[in-house]
Amino acid sequence: MEFDDVVTGRRSIRGFKTDAVPTALIREVVELATRAPSSMNTQPWYFHAVTGEALDNIRQGNTERNLEGVPASREIRIHGDYQGVHRERQKAIAAQLFEAMGIDWGDKVRRHDWVMRGFRQFDAPVSVVVTFDNSLTDNDIAVFDCGAVVNALVNAAWSRGLGAVINGQGIMQSPVVREFAQIPDDQVIMSCVAMGFPLEDFAANDVVSTRRPVDDVLNFVGFSR
Repeated sequence: MEFDDVVTGRRSIRGFKTDAVPTALIREVVELATRAPSSMNTQPWYFHAVTGEALDNIRQGNTERNLEGVPASREIRIHGDYQGVHRERQKAIAAQLFEAMGIDWGDKVRRHDWVMRGFRQFDAPVSVVVTFDNSLTDNDIAVFDCGAVVNALVNAAWSRGLGAVINGQGIMQSPVVREFAQIPDDQVIMSCVAMGFPLEDFAANDVVSTRRPVDDVLNFVGFSR
């Protein structure tokens, strides 16, 4: 695929086929992703590809603990509730997804089911848990670098026919993830990417989120034209 086609065509996939993803394909995607830039070539990232019983255990533990009201235990600083224009953008994509899935805002049952899907990592056949060295825990640049590699990961997956969605909901209960994904003690869990072959008739997979106009985000300084 051409680079422009990957970037403009990629979508966040939330409905997956049950087909297994070959380890060779995952390796190829990760190898591409690791060409992402990092600060002074530090490459702080690790990838833990999880499937099968181990992933089922993560889904179950994450869901049960969240339903029981166990406080979230993500290992990086989180933003809390968004406000203002950021909250409006968050609501806008939710509205797009609900409309595609035929979920009414007042339908608490189906909205709850949608949340549960997030806790289960959208039932994807693979979860790639992204971690970094805990010696860099207070280093925001390391988290920035991991963001770059995750962006490269989802784009690389798309270029190889795989769908993916960055899914912080799926690792809200980090002790569960750490146990069943066998995360070493010297690594910090940053996020995870649900991955697999896209399900063609899952309506939410066709949703394309809007982007701010470039004139709203780009400022030219010192240019003559």
